[in-house]
Amino acid sequence: METQDKAVALKRMKWFAAALLVAAGCLFALAKSQHDAGVWAWVSSFAEAAMVGALADWFAVVALFRHPLGVPIPHTAILPANKARVADNLAVFVRDRFLGTDALVARVNAFDPASRLSMWLAEPKNSELLGKKAVTAVGQLLSFVDDERVKTMLYDTLRRRAASFDLASAAGSVLSTLTSDRRHQLLLDEGLKQMAAWLDKPEVQEMLAGRIVAVAGEEYPKLIGMLGFVGLNAEDLGNKFAAGLVRGANQWLHDVSSDPEHERRKAFDAAVERFVERLKTDETFKARIDEHKREWLERPELRDYVNGLWDEFIGWLDADIRRPDSALHTKVVAMAGSFAEALGSDPALRDSINEHMRDALKALAPELRDGIAKHIAATVKQWDDATLVRDVELNIGRDLQFIRVNGTLVGGAVGILIHAVTVWVG
Repeated sequence: METQDKAVALKRMKWFAAALLVAAGCLFALAKSQHDAGVWAWVSSFAEAAMVGALADWFAVVALFRHPLGVPIPHTAILPANKARVADNLAVFVRDRFLGTDALVARVNAFDPASRLSMWLAEPKNSELLGKKAVTAVGQLLSFVDDERVKTMLYDTLRRRAASFDLASAAGSVLSTLTSDRRHQLLLDEGLKQMAAWLDKPEVQEMLAGRIVAVAGEEYPKLIGMLGFVGLNAEDLGNKFAAGLVRGANQWLHDVSSDPEHERRKAFDAAVERFVERLKTDETFKARIDEHKREWLERPELRDYVNGLWDEFIGWLDADIRRPDSALHTKVVAMAGSFAEALGSDPALRDSINEHMRDALKALAPELRDGIAKHIAATVKQWDDATLVRDVELNIGRDLQFIRVNGTLVGGAVGILIHAVTVWVG
């Protein structure tokens, strides 16, 4: 619509300038029909000079875009003939005049983006809009995501990172930290307590008695038969044996738990220390762990696990963005509100954001300026001559028609002045 309006305005100005030329021609013809008598000599001088000025300026304006009357006169059709040079000069002009680093930084300072962002996000309708746009963007992203490629990428990334990870040394370092100051003894204490509590349970004692009798019956059937022969009940004997076993075990667990210097504690310390040191220094042991790690990474269960995680995440995300009370939407709105509040109440944060934007702009400005300049030059050079002439003429052609109008009027005025000098001299 805007292009059409410009074309109409250009056409009107061309007709207006042409009408003035025709009017000057009519005046000239009328004056000559009166044989330049009296005042007609002045009219003739005005009309003659006006026609010369109008035609000269018409030639100049037309020559800028095309050959006048289609005649290939030298130094006409200036714009299409010099398209490459015009494109380069235009690009340099825009780059140097509009995209200077100092000018861009000054605009950022005047715009104060952090404050404007704070005010914009503080409006509930804007934070709601941001939430809706985020949900829409995620929905569109899901429709373009290639699940199989993503799953393969996730699996390959996990396997590659895990393959390069020194599991043995890392485990050794972690265990070394966890066991410093004999903190591992707390774990032993807790284990002893749990074991004692487990042995105290009646069902555990019954289970042990049953297992003792069952194993004895399987391993020593004759012995069990002899017990029955002498009048002893194997089940009662098993229960008594289990109860004694529990008492003995509990007593042993109590002894270990109450004595910080118990030999079992010292043995536990030594075993942990040997294991940690082995993890750190034993290359053979580390190689075995690494081999097991590689075998585990190649198992299909790992790939199935990664695929399952991705499927669950995509399924949850897809279901969430379809809900009217989307958790993602709610979270984005809440984060926008919190961020707006933080920006509004913290001048230092606003200054920091503005400063980072200025620094980023300073770093990007040279490359950005050159990139835009090259883009402008390349775009103009790619235009065909007809497109270049049409676009430029539509945007500045109407103003150029005023040159023709002024040429007609100024030429006529000069003609009167020359006639006046001629009369005065004669």
